[in-house]
Amino acid sequence: MPGQLSFFTAGAEPPAVADLEGLLLGTAQVVRLGSTARMSVLVDEPWRADAVLAAYEERGLRGERASTVDGRTSVRTPFARAMLPVAERWARGAVKAMPRRWSLDGTRLRLWAVAGGRVHEKGYLLQLGHSDAAVWEPAGAALEAVGLAASFVATRAGGPAYRLDGRRRLARLREYVGDPPQGAPAGSWPG
Repeated sequence: MPGQLSFFTAGAEPPAVADLEGLLLGTAQVVRLGSTARMSVLVDEPWRADAVLAAYEERGLRGERASTVDGRTSVRTPFARAMLPVAERWARGAVKAMPRRWSLDGTRLRLWAVAGGRVHEKGYLLQLGHSDAAVWEPAGAALEAVGLAASFVATRAGGPAYRLDGRRRLARLREYVGDPPQGAPAGSWPG
C-alpha cells in the first residue's frame, strides 16, 4: 500500500546496539578486550562521522573520532560490555565474518549506507571492507533476501561494493533507509 510504513524501514523499531552490526557490512571492525568490545568504522566525510556518532549516542554509547594517517576518520565506540555480544557474533578468530541466520533490516541497512554508501553513475554503491572477503558474499545474500538484488563490484572497478540499480530497487532502498542524515550533501543519499 502506498504511504504505509513498512516494519522494515529504518526507525520502525527502538534503537538497539545490535543495529550497529549494519556498519560491519562495510569498513567497520570490532575488537574484544576482556569482557568488553569496541567497534570502529572508517569514514571519508564529516557528515558520515557525525551520523555514526549520533547512532552510537542513540544506543547509549559515547563515541569518539580520530584522524588516520591517510586523512580518513575513525569513529569508534568505547570498550563496552554492551558491544561484547556483537564481537562474539561477528568474529571468527581474527577474521570478521557474518553470523549465521543474520539478516538486514532498515536500520542496519541505513547504517551501512551512512558509513559507506554513495551515488554512482550506474546506481548506488554500498562499500564493503577491503580485507573482509568473508563478508562479501553473505552481504549480497542479505541484500537479496530483502528484495534488493545487487551486483558485486570488484576492487578494480571501484569496489569492493554492491551496486543497486534500477528505478524500483533504488526506490525500495530509499524507502528502507529513510531520509538523508543531517548534513548529508545533496546527491549523496539514495533518491
